[in-house]
Amino acid sequence: MSHPTPHHERRWAILAILGLAQLMVVLDATIVNIALPSAQKALHFSNDNRQWIVTAYSLAFGSLLLLGGKISDIFGRKWTFVTGLSGFALASAVGGAAQSFTMLATARAFQGAFGALLAPAALSLLTTTFTDPGERNKAFGIFGAIAGSGASVGLLLGGFLTQYLNWRFSMYVNVLFAIVAVSGALVLLHNQAPATKPRLDIPGVLTVSLGLFALVFGFNHAQTTSWSNGETIASLAAGVALLVAFVGIESRVPSPLLPLRVVRDRNRGAAYISMGLAAIAMFGVFLFLTYYLQVSRGYSPVTTGLAFLPMTLVVMVTAVVATTRLRPRVGPRPLMVAGMTLGAIGMLMLRGIGLDTSYLGAVMPGLVLMGMGLGLVFSTALNSATLGVAQEDAGVASATVNAAQQVGASLGTALLSTLAASAATSFLAGQRPTPLLLARAAIHGYTTAFTVSAGVFAVAAVIAGLLFTGGAAQPQTNGEPVLAA
Repeated sequence: MSHPTPHHERRWAILAILGLAQLMVVLDATIVNIALPSAQKALHFSNDNRQWIVTAYSLAFGSLLLLGGKISDIFGRKWTFVTGLSGFALASAVGGAAQSFTMLATARAFQGAFGALLAPAALSLLTTTFTDPGERNKAFGIFGAIAGSGASVGLLLGGFLTQYLNWRFSMYVNVLFAIVAVSGALVLLHNQAPATKPRLDIPGVLTVSLGLFALVFGFNHAQTTSWSNGETIASLAAGVALLVAFVGIESRVPSPLLPLRVVRDRNRGAAYISMGLAAIAMFGVFLFLTYYLQVSRGYSPVTTGLAFLPMTLVVMVTAVVATTRLRPRVGPRPLMVAGMTLGAIGMLMLRGIGLDTSYLGAVMPGLVLMGMGLGLVFSTALNSATLGVAQEDAGVASATVNAAQQVGASLGTALLSTLAASAATSFLAGQRPTPLLLARAAIHGYTTAFTVSAGVFAVAAVIAGLLFTGGAAQPQTNGEPVLAA
């Protein structure tokens, strides 16, 4: 059943600005990675500090997502979206003009904080704008394609900007994106806020924000120290304890930050779990294949970005086909299982890389399969994560799937980095470290990470098969009015 929306006549133009905003958030994770070596050289900061340029963003973004989603539900999605875009652009401009490590790291933290407003507002606007089931599937296919391919677009764009202009333009480019998106939002969107604003769940905000912060910090700290480090263990334990306390609080307060009805729906809960697992596994592609192409094979930043282009194109096509043609016929479960399985096979194929293997023979086939898998997974998970949710919960439901992706990405980066480093060290044990042996050890570390990522995808396929409901029909929950049926 469809519900009226003031955005209806302009819905496809709105999709364009929401897609642009989503692209900003997703590509920022990788566009900065490409520019980081140049930024480090220009601002003269150490390798130890380098990690904080990435971590400052992920800590702020991951820990504030649920709060950002609730703010959009309380104060209206248009103004939350515009505020997030404007703040993200301003922080990006400051980062591009940074004259020191502290200035750049602070700007990245503010980027993450405003991204936590922007990302759930964009997804919830998409959810409330497209209420016709057929059009919703098409819109989520396009949005899922952007979410699944944005990271590889970031590699390509970051490579061009860094190589032909300057690393600072990898930050400045967000200002251009934001100007277009804000202009469109001001003209096209209507602000819809509840007549009676619920009280903000302060205990819930504190426990979930601090809990997510502790988890993301713990994962990142493990990457730079070890999993047995005392600070890592304490941070992870505190994160788990705070999130358990958060669940207890949400089950008792009258106006919870995250109403438990949102996650109790079977397909939504399965979507959140699947998104987290996919984020863990996919970093095996972006992180270690980038290292392999640039360090082991000597590719330039631009060539590295172009190497990911086949995957980007396949993600886009697959995501749209999955949501417009396949999902209405078979439902989410077969698509999620197939997507995770293709991801696992693609990762296993990437284990064939070597010092002298060809891109066409060893890399591209795995990337194409990964693109098919991610296109199925991201479009289906984003759709299921918000389908059937009550209007007043759209922001927090959108924030939850973003939080699952962010926490999964942080865990994947830390876990895979640790395992790759350990594998490389073991490969060198008892041998004289010649340049050739060091290069082979690095590749052994990368292929170990690909193997683990394939295992995560395989486990995710089994979980998706068990948790998602069969068939194309989507359940409604708790008698709530839903956005689409």
